[in-house]
Amino acid sequence: MQQLVVCAVGAFLAASLAAPGFAQGADYKIGFVNSERLFREAAPAKRAQQKLEKEFAGRDAEIQKLGKQVRDLQAALEKDGVTMAEGDRRAKERDLANMSRDLQRMQREFREDLNLRRNEELTAVQERANKVIQQIAIDEKFDLIIQDPVIYASPRIDVTERVIKALADK
Repeated sequence: MQQLVVCAVGAFLAASLAAPGFAQGADYKIGFVNSERLFREAAPAKRAQQKLEKEFAGRDAEIQKLGKQVRDLQAALEKDGVTMAEGDRRAKERDLANMSRDLQRMQREFREDLNLRRNEELTAVQERANKVIQQIAIDEKFDLIIQDPVIYASPRIDVTERVIKALADK
């Protein structure tokens, strides 16, 4: 999507430069939206982040608990391993290896699930933001509104604050 916008901007600029007579006398209203700021500050993005934190808090606590058990068992083995009976030490080492493997699996699954859900939530926020951006473009008669990535955008054409406020109103 962003590449399409960048290509459209490039084509627009190329056409303007190639046809100077066309560009002369025509005033264009161009806007820019900072996506990073939008996802950081917009009310729907904040709500989505809070929703994810609440949704994954239980699993995160479980992972933290297992991580503490692994560290405690490892510390106990380091401290008392030399004085333990051979069979007990091997059993504890086996338990540590199994717990470590379970912890790594849980962490990997947690990251994958969190990333999947975050992408779902951010896509929903992006769709809402796109509708708001389109409405602002129509209402304020913009010829073009672009989003990241851009190399430079003057603060004069930055409409991110208007988008954030419009998203908060909905």
